[in-house]
Amino acid sequence: MLPRAEFERLVAAALDELPPFFHEKMSNVEVIVETWPTRDDLRAAGVPFGQTLLGLYQGVPLTQRGAHYQLALPDRIAIFQGPIEQAYQTPEAIRAGVRRTVIHELAHHFGIGDDRLRELGAY
Repeated sequence: MLPRAEFERLVAAALDELPPFFHEKMSNVEVIVETWPTRDDLRAAGVPFGQTLLGLYQGVPLTQRGAHYQLALPDRIAIFQGPIEQAYQTPEAIRAGVRRTVIHELAHHFGIGDDRLRELGAY
């Protein structure tokens, strides 16, 4: 397993590599690294028993925010180090997996659901 600080740098690099447009539009969201998803995380994401979760978005997508959205806690994007390292085993693959997971979870922040991501060929 990579040292936590090195994995966090991969997540930060994936965010830094996004085009400026995305940085300008991101609002009230924090991206964190967790080692493994909890049972609650798996349940929230609807992950079937025996499968894993690489990342999780929790919050109110930008497309659903309105006048009622005030003084809200930040949305949370968790990137799970353990499952990513199991799925992508070489350093290059881990970096690509982190980037893909970060982009996928940010898509949810922007209001793009899993069905639409499938239509776009993201899976």
